[in-house]
Amino acid sequence: MNRRQLLRQLSAVAGASALPVLPAFADTNKILLGQSAPLSGPAKELGEQFRDGAQLAFEYINQRGGVNGRRIELRSLDDGYEPERCAANTRKLLDEGVTALFGYVGTPTSLAALPLATAARVPFFAPFTGAEALRTPFNRYAFHIRASYNDECDEIVQQLKAVGVKKVAVFYQNDAYGQAGLAGIQAALKHLGLAPVATATVERNSVEVTAAVKAIMAAQPEAIVQISAYKTCAAFIRQARQAMFLGNFYNLSFVGAQALAAELGKDASGVVVSQVVPFPFTGTNPLAAEYAQRAKAFGNKELGYTGMEGYLAAKVLIEGLRRAGNAPTSDNLISSLEGMKDFDAGGFFVNFNSQKHTGSKYVDMTILTSDGKVRR
Repeated sequence: MNRRQLLRQLSAVAGASALPVLPAFADTNKILLGQSAPLSGPAKELGEQFRDGAQLAFEYINQRGGVNGRRIELRSLDDGYEPERCAANTRKLLDEGVTALFGYVGTPTSLAALPLATAARVPFFAPFTGAEALRTPFNRYAFHIRASYNDECDEIVQQLKAVGVKKVAVFYQNDAYGQAGLAGIQAALKHLGLAPVATATVERNSVEVTAAVKAIMAAQPEAIVQISAYKTCAAFIRQARQAMFLGNFYNLSFVGAQALAAELGKDASGVVVSQVVPFPFTGTNPLAAEYAQRAKAFGNKELGYTGMEGYLAAKVLIEGLRRAGNAPTSDNLISSLEGMKDFDAGGFFVNFNSQKHTGSKYVDMTILTSDGKVRR
C-alpha cells in the first residue's frame, strides 16, 4: 500500500469518527516544506533570491543535526508567476505530504494557493506579498512575516506629504497584486484629502508600457507610484524619463530593489523603494550580520532584501518547528507559531497569537543609486 492510499483510508476512518487527519511526514527523519515561486520568467529573480536566502537558514540548521533531529527539505517548484501553474504545483506539494507551504512569491499566485492549503489544513507560511486579501478575513492557516502593502503605502504617502507632493499617479499591474497596491495608495491619499491624478495598468509578465506612460504623462504628475514587477517597472521608468518626466518614482518592496537596480543600471538613480526588513548590507543590525555571515559561509551568496526576507522567514519557521517538538504536525506547528510573542529574530521582532498571524508592521524607505546600490 502506498502513502496516498494509506492517507485515503485514514481520511475515511477520520470522517466516520469526526476526527481530523493532518498531513504526516513521508520520512520520519525529514521535515518536508513546499514552495511554488517564479524560478523562470520576468519575476524569476524574486523567487530565486527568496529561496536562496531561506536555504541559508535551512542548510545551517541541517548541518547541526536539523530541528529536533530532523533535517529540513525545501522542495521548490517553478510557477513562472502564473496562478494556474501555482495551483497545480500546490496540489502536487500537498499530495507529497508537506508539513507547511513556505515562501510563495506574489499575490495572484498566493491567492490561488491559499484555499488549497486551507482545505488541506496545512500552514501557508511567509508568502512574499503584503496583500490584504490574504490577511482579511483572518485565516488560521496563513502566517505573514512582512508588513502589509497598506503599511507600505501609508509610509510612501507620508514621505510624499513631507516633500510637498500632491499630484500622484499610480502605474499598476492589472491583477490582484496591482489592485491591492492601488487600493492602499488610494486609502492613504484619501486621509490627506487627495486622490491619484491618473492611473494606468500593465498586464502581468508584460513590458508593454507605452500606452500607460502616455496616459500618466498627460496628467503631469509630480510623482509616480509603481505596483508591478521589476522588469515592467524598469521599462516604465525608462520610457517616462524619455518623455521628460522629472519627478520621483516610488515602488513597493515586492519590486525587488536589487533586481530593479540591476535592470535599470544608471537609470536607477533616485528611484525610491519601500522595504519590510532591515537594511541587509551592513552588520549594524544583528539579523543582517547573521544573514551576511551565513551567505559568506555558503559560497559568498549575494546579499539583498529579498534574500534576507527569505532567511528571516526560514529562521522564524525553524523556531516554530523547534517548539512543535519531536513529532511536528501541521496542527502543532500552528499552535507553536501562535505562541511566538516578541520572538527576537535578531533585532527584528515577530509577534503571533491565536487571533493575529501578521508578525510585523516594519517599513523602511530606501533609494537606488546610479551605480546599482541601495541606500537608506
